[in-house]
Amino acid sequence: LVGVNINTASPTLLKNVSGLNAATANSIVAYREENGKIMSRKEMKKIPKIGPKAFQQAAGFLRIEEGSEPLDRTNIHPESYDATKAILKALKLTTKDLGTDSCKKAVSQANIASLKELTGLDDYTLKDILDSIMRPLRDYRDDYDGPILRQDILTLEDLHVHDKLEGTVRNVVDFGAFVDIGLHEDGLVHISKMSKNRIKHPSDVVSVGDIVTTWVDTIDEQRHKVQLTMIDPNK
Repeated sequence: LVGVNINTASPTLLKNVSGLNAATANSIVAYREENGKIMSRKEMKKIPKIGPKAFQQAAGFLRIEEGSEPLDRTNIHPESYDATKAILKALKLTTKDLGTDSCKKAVSQANIASLKELTGLDDYTLKDILDSIMRPLRDYRDDYDGPILRQDILTLEDLHVHDKLEGTVRNVVDFGAFVDIGLHEDGLVHISKMSKNRIKHPSDVVSVGDIVTTWVDTIDEQRHKVQLTMIDPNK
């Protein structure tokens, strides 16, 4: 539902996208490194190992921000672009209006029956397209409750080992996860500090946007780094 930014995602994340695997994920990264930013979903067809089937399955999950086609920012599949543009035209909008207040107003006043007749879309697909043009970069996690941040901790100097903190996972990498705990510096939870049980990869335990409970493990004030643990030190 959230989608993956094709220009910043790691091979580890890309290989979990529908239609992709380790080989195609590495091919995307190699293509980026050689050719620079991928500017459209259509350009994906030029990437080695991305065949028609892989493109069809993956395109709707791969987002391209600031590319040549504004609809590539959304979860709308390229197969529905013609219908989407017909909807925008009927609402007196263009792709430049995606996510604007005028777009939201036009959609809220739209005649759904008329749009269904115009496009031949079913209720589910039409609703999804309308939601997407109102919120092109929608992230369902934005609707979740946020972490309860400690008001008494504003700088690194306020931290103490074993302090209990809630935070939001901002990035997941092969060796751990970076967690926003309300400071300028994100804290790192090393893979070895995520569970008492052995895990193969941090993504088995956490995902970007997750709210997690952590404890301060070590503080390096000179390097401005905080190591966190998700294992309760009191147990």
